[in-house]
Formats: sequence, C-alpha cells, structure tokens
Amino acid sequence: MGKEAFKNIKILYVEDDENIRKNALCYFQRLFDTVYEAKDAFEALEVIKEKEPHIIITDIKMPKMSGIELIKKLREVDKSTLVIVLTAFTDTNYLLEAVELGLVKYLVKPIRHDKMLPVLLQCANNLKEKKSNLKYITETSIYDTFNKTLVINNELIKLTKNELEFLDLLCLNNTRAVTYEEIENKIWYDSYMSDDAIRSLVRNLRRKLPSNSLENIAKIGYKISSIK
Repeated sequence: MGKEAFKNIKILYVEDDENIRKNALCYFQRLFDTVYEAKDAFEALEVIKEKEPHIIITDIKMPKMSGIELIKKLREVDKSTLVIVLTAFTDTNYLLEAVELGLVKYLVKPIRHDKMLPVLLQCANNLKEKKSNLKYITETSIYDTFNKTLVINNELIKLTKNELEFLDLLCLNNTRAVTYEEIENKIWYDSYMSDDAIRSLVRNLRRKLPSNSLENIAKIGYKISSIK
C-alpha cells in the first residue's frame, strides 16, 4: 500500500526502547511522509506542542511518566488528537481507562502489520470525516465502535455476540433507523429471523442499556435514540 491513504497526516511515535523505536519508525515511515519520534513522555509533550501531530502512538510502560499519564495531560488541553496505545497489558482496568481517555485503539505489543494497518486506516478516515469512534448514548454510557466495547458508569458491560452485533449496527447508523432487513442480514444471515428472536434480542439489550435509548420505529426497525 502506498502513502496516498495517509497523505498530509503527521504521526508521533513514543517508545523508550531505542531498538523497538527504530524498527517501528522504519515501518511507519513506509506509510507516512511525516513521522516524529520521542523517547519518553516529556519529549513527546514538547513534540506535540511544537509539531501538532494528528495521530499519537505510544507505549504505556515508560520511565518518568507513563503513556496513560501522557494522554491525561494531552486531554487536559486537546480532546481530538487520535491516540493509539501499545501495551503488554490486557487488564480490564487499562481498557476502561482507554475508553475514558478517548483512545482510538488499545493494541497489545508487538506491532503487527495486520493489526496496526486497519487502525491507521480508520484514523485516516476519522480525520478526513472528522468523526469519533466513541458514541455517547448518554454522558456516562459510551459505545466504542472500534474496540467493540460498551462502558456504562465506568463499568465494562458484557454483551452476547448477537447483542454486540446489534448494538454495533445501531451505533454505526445512529442518524437513522436500522431496518428489520438489515438486522436479519447482519445477525441471522444464515437463517430466518423470527419475531420471537428479534423481540428477545431487543428485550435483552434494553436491559443493559440506559432507559429509553433503544427506540422501535413502527414497521421499519430500530434506532438508538439518545446518541449525541
């Protein structure tokens, strides 16, 4: 893939390990024309202030100041810069913090092209369309369309596969009603969607969502009604 998809996009890569940083920079420079680097969070803050990168890719575990603390400082003054976190951790607490800090993605190290490229393409698309992967059902209820997670009052909500597919479909099309045909094609693509099946799915998802956030549009389908 050429650089056309990432034209005019500036990125900053933050990593304290010199060998890892050099190898990663070679990868990112094949995709982007403008790639900045920083060996720690303090240097990163200077680069951010001076160069204003569009995308920041940072390790979590660093000396002096962690990647999470770096992002917290960034978010005090900047809510829109896209941030991807790389970490060896898979703890739920880190995932919750990632959602709260408005991260695009939380990736487990090491960097893999098949995992990183779709995230970078999504970032490029978000920048072009100036949209976020975070959908606010209420101020404290957030669905992340990229990480496929629902957080309500700082708690990660467990969803079944069908509930997740349904919620994802609703949130990705939050400006309109999602038709019964679309729901059937998405969830029951290899079988028949009965009235009982869709009613049961809606009933179970409603129990996990804030009150009155899932609206039935007569003879059409369903709409997530409270997204800001």
